[in-house]
Amino acid sequence: MDPASFIIISGLSGSGKGTFLRAIEDRGYFCVDNLPLELLSKFHELIVKSGDGSGKAALVMDVREGQNLNEFPRIYEELKKNTAVEMSLWFLEASDAALVRRFSETRRPHPVDPNQPVLEAIAAERELLAPIRSVADHVLDTSQFTIHELRQHVGRLFEDTEAGHLLVSMVSFGFKYGVPIDSDLVFDVRFLPNPNFVPQLKAFTGSNPKVIDYMNSQEATGKFLEHLYTFVDFLLPQYEKEGKSYVTIAVGCTGGRHRSVFIANALAEHIQARQYRVKVSHRDTEKTG
Repeated sequence: MDPASFIIISGLSGSGKGTFLRAIEDRGYFCVDNLPLELLSKFHELIVKSGDGSGKAALVMDVREGQNLNEFPRIYEELKKNTAVEMSLWFLEASDAALVRRFSETRRPHPVDPNQPVLEAIAAERELLAPIRSVADHVLDTSQFTIHELRQHVGRLFEDTEAGHLLVSMVSFGFKYGVPIDSDLVFDVRFLPNPNFVPQLKAFTGSNPKVIDYMNSQEATGKFLEHLYTFVDFLLPQYEKEGKSYVTIAVGCTGGRHRSVFIANALAEHIQARQYRVKVSHRDTEKTG
């Protein structure tokens, strides 16, 4: 049979596991939240025996499982070693500050111990889940994601993964708002001439033809893009050879409106011409602060 996809989601309470699971469901996966550990092997067996090659399943396994959770790393590694299907474990986490804020906003008690202060419960949960984190295939920090942004991000991660060709996610951003937490590569283009200081260009973004003409007229732009194209042309096949299905390239300038947008668009066009799948997002073009 063709390999099916079997995804297990674990991680800290409040890190977005439910949002991740719903986003996976939108991609056509059969989803189960909080499957008892003793049913994991049987559930896996049913997916393997689905027979038509189209079986895709995702499930959440977390601290709600209780003491049985200690057995999960061993069971997962045995299943992955002997399985006939593609299998991966995603571990979601977030900073203490983000988790405390989320519990405060939802007014939910922490499942580890509702009677403990939230920070103490978070620390205890990190310790309980450390063995699972250590065997995870992917660790995703969701601290800076809203629910909507996390759903979009997961959608990009799993979009057309069956195509077998690397998916490149291009993101432009402003350093003043922070580096995207999911970046594999980060390029700083603050050394390039800044259209923000040209009065007639300030109101536009790097996607505007006037800004594009300005950036292309700068000698440093052409030289940088030449080196960048060569570097990326070497690197992406290496990622594919390693077995990566996606890579996120972030390009940053000061505010994320002009230089980073222009370079991200130019690099995306170059990569797409080499038959890679490319998604482009400009994170900070609407921010003015």
